[in-house]
Amino acid sequence: MERIRSWVLAGCVMAALCACQQLPGQSLSADQIIEKNTAARGGLDAWRKIQTMVWSGHVDSANAPVRDMPFILAMKRPNKTRFEITVFNQKALRVFDGHEGWRLGGSGAGSPSLRPYSGDELTSARDEQVIDGPLIDHEAKGVGVTLDGVEQVGGHDAYRLTLKLPSGAIRHVWIDGRTFLDVKYDREVHGPRGPVTVEVIYSDYKSIDGLQIPLKIESGAAASPKKDTLIIEKVSLNPPLDDAIFARPASPGRRRSVAIDADAFPAQPAASPPTPQP
Repeated sequence: MERIRSWVLAGCVMAALCACQQLPGQSLSADQIIEKNTAARGGLDAWRKIQTMVWSGHVDSANAPVRDMPFILAMKRPNKTRFEITVFNQKALRVFDGHEGWRLGGSGAGSPSLRPYSGDELTSARDEQVIDGPLIDHEAKGVGVTLDGVEQVGGHDAYRLTLKLPSGAIRHVWIDGRTFLDVKYDREVHGPRGPVTVEVIYSDYKSIDGLQIPLKIESGAAASPKKDTLIIEKVSLNPPLDDAIFARPASPGRRRSVAIDADAFPAQPAASPPTPQP
């Protein structure tokens, strides 16, 4: 009997040790992490009320000839986008109307050219969940989510989730274990030398009318130290956006294209970042 009690005691001690060494990710399910992420970002009801959003600011890129390039990004549900960036007083433009996309910018000779999105660009644009991302309301969007475990991102534990989009494409997102905000996202693209993993890092979150929005976004190839940095200086929620600004741009030399002006949209005030959840 004494030996049995010893075995039971030893088993309890081992169980306690194993419990202490468990990864934080094993204590929460994917659904629970998404629920906490949604709450940390402002709540499901609040995000459902946002139908349009406009960001403006500047971009720094190690691959560009100049710094502090002004940009404006307009988004409209379900997945319309228009991104303008100004380089040397000339605008480059990417537009997606929800079905088709176009790029307008300088060619090798320096003159502007208009071309449609490639097949890969179309697939990527159709997969993107603008406004609120893939996790919020993910079931309604047809996005499957599984929990892979916990990894270090920026010196902190983060839950690594695998996302399967309706197209079948796979994405990964990392949720900070303290704040439950998105801190990293990656996707695979087809480069000239084969598949390339592109990663996006989110930071400098601020509360914009109750919604947590990252005001600094770094992106680039995961294997490259050179990243593009998007600094968001102004956020406008639910501004009126005509579908015409997401239509095919006019060809160079023809009628004037529809344009948008960042100063035309009121900016919501930013508040402090959220307190980390226990």
